[in-house]
Amino acid sequence: MSFGQGGASWGPGDGGTPDWAALADQSAARARRKRLLMIGGGVLATVAIGAIVTTAVVTSNDNGRNKADKSASQLPAPAELPEETSAPAPSFSSVAPPPPPDPKEYISSAEKDKAPVTVDGFYPGKRLAMGDRLYLKGATSSSAKCATGTQGALGTVLTNNGCTQLLRATYRKDGVAMTVGVAVFATEARAKKAVDQASGGLASLSGEGVGAFCRGGTVCLRTSNSYGRYAYFTIGGFENGKRVTTADNAVYAVNKDLTNFTFRQIHQRGRTQASQAAAAPNG
Repeated sequence: MSFGQGGASWGPGDGGTPDWAALADQSAARARRKRLLMIGGGVLATVAIGAIVTTAVVTSNDNGRNKADKSASQLPAPAELPEETSAPAPSFSSVAPPPPPDPKEYISSAEKDKAPVTVDGFYPGKRLAMGDRLYLKGATSSSAKCATGTQGALGTVLTNNGCTQLLRATYRKDGVAMTVGVAVFATEARAKKAVDQASGGLASLSGEGVGAFCRGGTVCLRTSNSYGRYAYFTIGGFENGKRVTTADNAVYAVNKDLTNFTFRQIHQRGRTQASQAAAAPNG
């Protein structure tokens, strides 16, 4: 008969001698089970630690999101933007402003042309510069008897058309002398008529360093024109009495400069008065 005690196996033999081979096998089996338990325990421990770390990370992330959500919930609400509104549109008057005064209106009739009429107003200073050309001014005159400053039939023409004043000024340059005259009328129509009827010519004006010229039948250049209520005339030639021909460009050049200057002076007279009228408080 066999008995088991303490896990030892007793086999047949002399009076209960232990079976050492069986004991060795049992000891080896226990060692293997112990190693398996230790290995298994290590794996379980590793899995447990991993679970703890994962839980910690998840928990940490949750806390971060919770904090962010909480911080976001604590931010002030964005201010409400005002609704789009229409700014008041600028208003403009439907009435167009009056056009600026026409300068010619102020030199076309005595009713509007109120500025003083003087020789110095038309021909100021002692010299006249036209571009690079310089003219010296000689004698001047002004007369309410227009015929006194004319030759031939021109005096009668000016008088019959109501000339109220005749201004004259003489200029000279390089041996050429020329007198320019401005006849003043009440209206533009009278000035034009006087030019259309012109015959004879302006009388040359000597003095102030200029000798007599264009007298005694000497051939000279004569012109006539009008602008507004003003008719203007010229007579010019050589100071030495030489007759003027169409080839004498110097005489024609002087005539062109003096007539252009006279036209500008008349026009400027209109511009000045038109500007003054526009700047007046009552328009």
